[in-house]
Amino acid sequence: MRRLITAVGAAVAVAGCVAGLLHLGPDTSRPQAAAAPAGARSAGISPAGAARKRAEAYPDDPAAWAGLARAEIEQARTTLDAGRLGAADKALRRSLALDGTDNYAAVTGQGLLANARHEFAQGREYGLRATRMAPDRPDGYAVLADAEIQLGNYPQARAAVQRMLDIAPATAAYSRAAYDLETGGRPEDAAIALQRAVDSAVTQDERAFTEARLGDLAWSRGEVDRAERHYGRALAAVPDHPYGQAGIARVSAARGHTGRALELYARLVERTPMPQFLLEALELRRATGDTRQGSERAALSAQVRMVRADGGPVDPHLILYAADHGDPKVAVELARREWEHARSVIVADAFGWALHRAGQNTEALAYARRAAATGWKSALFRYHRGSIERALAMPEGSRHLSEAVALNPRLSLYRLDGDG
Repeated sequence: MRRLITAVGAAVAVAGCVAGLLHLGPDTSRPQAAAAPAGARSAGISPAGAARKRAEAYPDDPAAWAGLARAEIEQARTTLDAGRLGAADKALRRSLALDGTDNYAAVTGQGLLANARHEFAQGREYGLRATRMAPDRPDGYAVLADAEIQLGNYPQARAAVQRMLDIAPATAAYSRAAYDLETGGRPEDAAIALQRAVDSAVTQDERAFTEARLGDLAWSRGEVDRAERHYGRALAAVPDHPYGQAGIARVSAARGHTGRALELYARLVERTPMPQFLLEALELRRATGDTRQGSERAALSAQVRMVRADGGPVDPHLILYAADHGDPKVAVELARREWEHARSVIVADAFGWALHRAGQNTEALAYARRAAATGWKSALFRYHRGSIERALAMPEGSRHLSEAVALNPRLSLYRLDGDG
């Protein structure tokens, strides 16, 4: 676990720039480089590597450089390696230098890059520009949908997703539709959309992504066996898939195999020290009375310090960590800063919880209600809202706390263990 501290810098960049878009969906385009067959991974040929070779072979082709940029961004999303974003930026600049007037692929690439960097207002502008350039191509609508979701503009995001479904009903569209349905309080319909995303998957990365999302959806409803099956399928498609591995750790904990769960988390955060994984490991130790919380706590505290210093995007899990295990005032500071750039229900929930932990319950309730506005059946959201309402002596607090446990009793392994 000693490598956790040295890996913190990379984790902050990943958490801030890439992970926020993981649950939305893969890229819409499948350029030649990105459409490598499933066996290409085992042969050591990545889509980004193939795109790089194509750009080297055709250095004056703007489409080749735009394709490389998109492949780099997609690899950043699937591998949680934010270092790929710098390479994507360079490739886009090269593509636009070759064709700066009618370069649809580069414009959508700029939107993908802006979204990955949490520059969602800029991502929205690129998405709108792309949809005006080519109203019948799905790529711009994917960029637009992702940006609108993060900006909290859910009706606009839904319209963009519907347009994607009309134009290209494939994995990218179905996965975003699933997110919209889940956020809107329709988990059964979200599961149907995700299954269609699985059935439409062309690459192993797409299959792993959608299976892991199905696992998360099942887990959120307390369906442990179903969640395990989907996480297992994600790992069968991509053996080192981080969300599949985290899911199996979660399932092990739910079955009482705490030691195995913590071993799985230890291996996962050794390679991918994401705030979510570190926080889950820390809170599992805490819930089970394990006092060995030093490594996860040290890594998360270091990430908080770095995010405060560099002024970059803030992963909501870092806000929750600071609220519950660090300084709630710092959590509020980070939440206010992130709220300036991202106003999704996830950020609203984290903001409300930070305010609650800092003793600002009246303001906290406004954000908790905003988090609930779309109707998402989230046990965590209900728990946070119920705790805030209980602190304000509001009678509905007990009802929302009971609803949280009813939605997912397994969440008590991590979050529903008291206010302290």
